[in-house]
Amino acid sequence: MEKQAEGRRPRAVRRVLIAAVAGCAVLGGALALWPWERPAAPRPVAPAPGAQALTAVTSGVPAALPDLALLIAGREARVRAHPEDAQSWAVLGTAYVEQGRRTADATNYPRAEKALRTSLKVREKGNDVRTAALDGMAALANARRDFRSARTWGRAALKLAPKRWSTYPLLIDAYTGLGDYKAAKKTLDRLLELHPGAAAVRARAAALYRDRGWREDAAAALSDAAAAAGTPAEQAAWLERSGQLAFERGDLEEALRRFQAAVRLDPDQRAAQAGQGRTLAALGRTTEALNAYRVALDKQPCPQYALELGELYESLGMADAARAEYDVLGTRVQDEVAGGVDDDLVLGVFEADHGDARAAVRLLRAEWRRQPGTEVADALGWALRMAGDDKGALKFAMAATDKVHGGAVRSALYAYHRGMIEQELELAWPARRHLQEALRINPYFSPLRVPLAKQALAALGDPPDEPLPTGSPSAEDD
Repeated sequence: MEKQAEGRRPRAVRRVLIAAVAGCAVLGGALALWPWERPAAPRPVAPAPGAQALTAVTSGVPAALPDLALLIAGREARVRAHPEDAQSWAVLGTAYVEQGRRTADATNYPRAEKALRTSLKVREKGNDVRTAALDGMAALANARRDFRSARTWGRAALKLAPKRWSTYPLLIDAYTGLGDYKAAKKTLDRLLELHPGAAAVRARAAALYRDRGWREDAAAALSDAAAAAGTPAEQAAWLERSGQLAFERGDLEEALRRFQAAVRLDPDQRAAQAGQGRTLAALGRTTEALNAYRVALDKQPCPQYALELGELYESLGMADAARAEYDVLGTRVQDEVAGGVDDDLVLGVFEADHGDARAAVRLLRAEWRRQPGTEVADALGWALRMAGDDKGALKFAMAATDKVHGGAVRSALYAYHRGMIEQELELAWPARRHLQEALRINPYFSPLRVPLAKQALAALGDPPDEPLPTGSPSAEDD
């Protein structure tokens, strides 16, 4: 049974409370609508253009792209007329970050940095505006995968405003990227003290629960976040993450429902489109899967989506189509690097399996020195294996799956990588165990790798009828 997170209300109680609040809201609304007590309702005032996006970006939650474009246009006009308006510069910079994140257009990031640094340079009186600009810089650094800088900016923001809750998720992302899981947990605990009811806080908690292997808690927190979301774009974002979680545990029908619901709420939710592609491919609905990936890449040309689509083509024996997608990945990486994004992780993953494994090792060793998170440990271990260094590979594969040092996430891919490395080292018992674990966690985790995992298990055969070996570091409990 998975652990319960410290200090959290049991889900059953939490859901009763949510239902009670919802019931009170319905009752209050019904009482307010009795015709003999209700005055003539004034005509509702339309929100200002970009108002929802303004609320979103200043609170650190996902914003709808059309509303975001209106907000950016309005703030660009404002700073042209009032170049000393530090607050507008801070909002504009943070909006550029969100637009870049939503569209995978890294040209937004240099514009964001210029706007945010201008806000800091103007130095209006009061800490609120400066803190907003520091938050924007932390968000920008996270978007660029520069987690050390994100930590620095986030800490500076908290020094000015320790009770500003929207800074804490930025720091959690930074700590997670740096592999500092204790600091991430401590920061989440503080965030839950400050603002436990916000949908964005619940979603952030879900991400940390997932990383610690508490999938049931993560799923519940994401469901709560989606129910509490303030806008369709925000709700769609949490549904997309919920779909990811369902896919990771091999629940394809649930994953597809979540992804489809996200796209209905927000047609610009391209991560959910890619999620549909991933899930439809696992369901054997190949034509629909290819179409979903193409739609996602058309509007959000993320290198990860190109890699997934290329591997899907490769699994179908369509080598030319796969190479075309790998070329797209290379182009997109170049574009993102020009915008200041650290894409060494995705490029290293690609090179390890489809290019130059030694180049992958160089990239990922440097990435590990900068920010030694679990993803990097897994990728570096696999690159070393592909480059022929199986003993070195096992060290990093164990780090990626070691509960004590942060590798508690239940990842089929990580278990597969470790099992294949152990097979190369002729460690049959742990190899068999980890390959079985990969297929148990998610029997559909990769169109290329699932068949290889099954072949490796068949080659290992059934375990011999003899006592388990002892003393092997690779056979220790995960």
